[in-house]
Order: sequence, then C-alpha cells, then structure tokens
Amino acid sequence: MSAASPPSAADGDPAWVGVRWCLALLDGLLASGVRHLVLSPGSRSTPVLLAAQQCPALTLTPILDERSAAFYALGLARAGARPVALLATSGSAPAHWYPAVMEASEAGVPLVLLSADRPPELRGWGANQTTDQTRLFGAQVREFHDPGAPVDTAAARRALHALGRRAAAVSQGRRPGPVHINLPLREPLVPRTDCTLPDPDPRPGDDGAGDGVTVSLTLPPGLKARLRGRGLIYCGPDSPRPGFPAAVLRLGAALGVPVLADPLSGLRFGAAPGLDLSGAASPRITRYKSIVRNAAAAAALRPDWVLRYGRAPVSKTVLEWLPGLPTILVDPAERWSDPAHDLAREGSVHLALDPSALCNALAADPPAPADPAWLGHWTQAEERLAALTTDYLATAPWCEAHLIRDLVAALPAGEGLLCANSLPIRQFETWSGTREAPLKVFGNRGVSGIDGQLSTLAGLNAAGVPTTGLLGDLSFLHDLSGLLLAARLDRPCIVLNNGGGRIFDYLPQHGLPDFERLWRTPRPVAIDALADAGGLRHRRVAASTGWREALAEGLTGAPGLIIEVMIDADQSREVHLAFRRRVAAATLIG
Repeated sequence: MSAASPPSAADGDPAWVGVRWCLALLDGLLASGVRHLVLSPGSRSTPVLLAAQQCPALTLTPILDERSAAFYALGLARAGARPVALLATSGSAPAHWYPAVMEASEAGVPLVLLSADRPPELRGWGANQTTDQTRLFGAQVREFHDPGAPVDTAAARRALHALGRRAAAVSQGRRPGPVHINLPLREPLVPRTDCTLPDPDPRPGDDGAGDGVTVSLTLPPGLKARLRGRGLIYCGPDSPRPGFPAAVLRLGAALGVPVLADPLSGLRFGAAPGLDLSGAASPRITRYKSIVRNAAAAAALRPDWVLRYGRAPVSKTVLEWLPGLPTILVDPAERWSDPAHDLAREGSVHLALDPSALCNALAADPPAPADPAWLGHWTQAEERLAALTTDYLATAPWCEAHLIRDLVAALPAGEGLLCANSLPIRQFETWSGTREAPLKVFGNRGVSGIDGQLSTLAGLNAAGVPTTGLLGDLSFLHDLSGLLLAARLDRPCIVLNNGGGRIFDYLPQHGLPDFERLWRTPRPVAIDALADAGGLRHRRVAASTGWREALAEGLTGAPGLIIEVMIDADQSREVHLAFRRRVAAATLIG
C-alpha cells in the first residue's frame, strides 16, 4: 500500500470527504512512481496537503513562489527521471507555473500539475480568487482532467486513484511531459480537530515505476541503403539515455562516420567508459562548431546524409550548415524537431523508433562503411583544433574560455553542471572539449529561456545529483526568488558578470541605435548584497588565481556559495573573435 492507513473518522464532517478524495488521487500517483510533491502555500489546496501528510512515501517541499516551485520541480524531475507533482491554490497561482510548463512540454520532462480550484457553482459569478482554470495550459500539457468536486463514494475514490495512476504514467509515456489535473474543492476545507480519517478503500498494490519493457525492432525497408557513404550522426540536446551513448558510438564506428556530440547530449563526458570498438577509433566529435567555421573544412566535410537524435542543435552555426541534406530523424516522442524542414527533402525519413534498439540493430548488421578517410578527416580536424585551442588560450587574456576549461577539469566524476541559456551554453559548447570522467550536463533548452535557472539548479541538487551552476548575470537576476532555495545548493553557483546581455554583442543587433539600453540592458546590481540577503556566502573574483581558489572552496566547503566572476566583456569578445579568425585561417585537413 502506497499511503499510510489513517485512523478512523467520525461521521458527519464534510471536510473529510475532500481529504479522502485527494488521498485516493495521491495514492494513485504514488503507485505510478511519484515520490515528490512541490507545493506553494494556499487555502483552497488544504485538502490535498492534508492528504499528502498521510503519505510517508511522499516528500513534501514547500516553496513560496509558484514560478520558482515549478522550475524546482522541473530540475527534480529532469535529474531524477521520474514524475514530480506540483500543487498550488486557485486563482493566479497556477498561472505562475506557465514558463516551466512550457519548458517541460518542449523538453519532455514529466510533471503532474495539481491546481486547486473553486467548485463549479462559484465559477463565473465573481467569487474571490476564482478564474477559468479549465485547460489553463492549452497544448502545453499531454492531458487535462477536471474530475469535478469530491464525492463521498468508493466508486469516486477508485476513479481518482485510477486518474492518479494515469496522469503519472502519461507524463512519462511515449511523449513525456506535463499532465494537468484541476481539483474543484468545496468548503469546509479544514476538518474539525476531533475528527480523524477512516481507513482508505482497498487499492491495488504499489507497482512502482519504470517497469522493464521489451523493445522489439524491425528495421524499416531501405534504411540501410540510406546510410551508405559519407554521413554523420548528430546527437542533440535531450538525447535518450541510459545505454544510448555506447550504442550510438558503436554505430558510428560500424558505419565509419563521425558522431557529433552536443554539450547536452550526454555523449561528451565519460559517456561510455570501457567501450570496446574492436580497435576502431572513437567517432565522437565535440569541436564541430569550430570545424564548420573553417570554410575549407566545412566544404570538405559536408556529408551526404545526416542521422539525427535528440533536439535540434544549440549552435546556429551548425543549424545553418546542416540544412539541405537528406535527414533521418529518430524521434520516438514524435516531437518533429526539424526547423529547417529537411524531412520534406527526398531521401529523408522520420522514424518513431527506440533509439538504442535502432543503433544496436544497425551496428549488428551495418551497411558497407564509409571510406576510412572520411572519419579520418573528421578526427584529424578535431585533434588539430584541440591543439590550436590549447596554444591559443595559453597566451590569450583570461576570460570565460579559461574558466570553462578549468571547470570541466575540476568537477568531480559523476556530478552535474547546469549551463544557463544565452551566452553560457554557447561558450560551453565552444570551449568545453571532452574528458573521460563522467559529467552530467543539464540545460533548459526546451524553449531556451533565461528564467528559473537558480530554481532549476536547486531541484537538480535535491534529486541527489550534486550540481554546479554556470549562469549569466541576467539569468541570476531573473530568478531572484530562487535565492530562497540557493542555501540548499551542495555545489557553487557561478555567475558570469559581464554587464548585461552580452550575447547581443555577437548578433546583428550589435551597433543598433540605443543598443546598450534596449538590448544589452546592463543591471548594476550588487550581487554580494543579494547573496547576503539570501543567507548565502559570496566570493567575487576577476582573474584565474582567485577563480580557481573560489572554485575549490565551492567544491569542498559548505553549501550555498555564489561565485561572482567579473568579466571584461569587450576583452572577452575580442578573444572569441580572434579565435574564430585563427580557426578560419587554419589548415584542419591534409
């Protein structure tokens, strides 16, 4: 039995009707693997919370701000690989979930949204804290349910238990994402103190979550013929795991083609330790963004076909280089991540197949591999770029590039790194390289917002994955309510303070009239004062020596450390642009 058996209740207290009804729902969620309920305080949601207190297997985390709570739940679900439930009261409260719900929908993160509501007789009559919560999140959720107000029958409670099971199962199904249950609850909301809850109705036993599923796979006709010759495999953000990294690297070696590893693909860092490729060189390529900025290499290495897993590339440079090619998109969630519409081209195909099973089937019986020179040219370009990067940074002024290389080298094996959107993730893609020790890199690339980063970081850490944060100053300021959670961080939060939205320094908006005020939007806020207000420790550094000392403290010292790294943005921009010029002039092949 998932929930505890509460003691008997006296008859005649209508408040217990709602509590028992909510208990049935939560018991269904528990039976399908939910173990966390992230809640924001409110009155109308009281029956759900009273029921949750009867469930010892359910961890309750109260968070004041609903937007922060939703991103915390997002991080918790992303790292824990199981659905997380969210609870809010009626009115505007659940609307604050919307940015995180959008991210969860696009990234395929399982959430179960429980919004308390006024009963039907109060809707549309001007009642306080009441609005239309029906299908509040539109197409962003996989399913919406409004079971009506609580009814005190065993049949109604069985239906709620079944709904809980269904919601959790759908949230982690073939197309993972959020599910919304709207709960109309009548007063009285709080039972009399002399009443206790009766034993729950008999329920099926806990079936847990993640039961093994046997995946059978029949290769589509003609697929092997499409994978002959000079191709490449691109693994984008949110590529499937576990087991996938080893499977796709074996496939790349069998086909003799490169495997381009996005920083959020799970393939860059210790992806498949001890992998036996039968003497073949590893096909993993991480410096592809710089490779295709070299005109000669970009032309020589343009493939005949692309096999894609995961979401579309982070890099706009790569996005602009890949279009126009026959594309095989392996997309079991049917997200159709194809912004260039390459699937409309002759020779392209969309496959809603299990990625690991497909890789294993193709690697076991591959088509004739490409000419060995094809993969050889890619690995040669990768090796030359690695050497060029090391030589260049040895004399370049200190900036984010050096910091990122230090960070990748220093983070303990198996730990996590959250890369915020905008400039940090793009710089990480360019400078991180690879390493043999495992490192879990996270990022909210579903809709790629800068919001909710501190709260997501707290959720990742709460899932048992010690995770360091790499944020820009605007991302940090955008989630100040997340500071209330940052004291729980096991690892430091690194804030790159470059004086505003410096990504626009690299975009066409740079140089437009009133650029500084309207695009770069610098915010001269005292981050040390904000950290102090949140009860956090703070270190401000501006050079390599101080940075390394602060990082060492953050990885070994007490939790709740904000490391503010002062960046000379103009100097950093010149370092990056000079590196691009050197790459463009280099001989990467031959």
